[in-house]
Amino acid sequence: MIEVYSWPTPNGHKVHIMLEECGLPWRVHAVNIGAGEQFEPEFLAISPNNKIPALVDPDGPGGTPISLFESGAILMYLAEKTGRFLPQAPRGRYELLQWLMFQMGGVGPMLGQAHHFRLYAPEKIAYAVDRYTNEAKRLYGVIDKRLAQSAYLAGPDYTIADIATFPWLRSWQNQGVQLSDYPHVQRWFDQIAERPAVRKGVEVLADRRKPLTDQKAREALFGTTQYERR
Repeated sequence: MIEVYSWPTPNGHKVHIMLEECGLPWRVHAVNIGAGEQFEPEFLAISPNNKIPALVDPDGPGGTPISLFESGAILMYLAEKTGRFLPQAPRGRYELLQWLMFQMGGVGPMLGQAHHFRLYAPEKIAYAVDRYTNEAKRLYGVIDKRLAQSAYLAGPDYTIADIATFPWLRSWQNQGVQLSDYPHVQRWFDQIAERPAVRKGVEVLADRRKPLTDQKAREALFGTTQYERR
């Protein structure tokens, strides 16, 4: 049984979707990041960067347990473990990896900043809102151009590059984006959203996530607690 430590965020949903797609036995443990549970020593032992998700597989490589943090690394591990959603040929693999790195280094961080300054910042800073909203639109444009040429991000087949990117684009309205402005993204998004494993994966812990209104949650996520050395 794979143990997953997570919360209903885009990065958490990546792993929930992948596990559902692969049909592996797994169990989720909620890590309430608004309550500061990501800073508890037990979680830091498997996720030293105090971020969800993290995974423990008792049947890791060579039959020995393995723990992993960072959602991209977890997706690659699960793809290699199951032989699914990751091309075996070098050319196809690198085609995928560049789009996976694009999500990890660009889509996630930049759309996360758009969320923060548009929704959560204690004061509206026009420069920051404009910067990250415009960057969100630029990234959607990059994805749209790619999907005009290809059924999926890494080529003709659905892969972990799509699994990694899709959860971040579910909040397009919060990013100041109109999805219909990107018709190829819209086609891809709607197609993926209908996959049974995706529909099931995005519901994992969804009832636990609440609007960010209390000061304790804001402190845990954005305040000095986040920056303490542990």
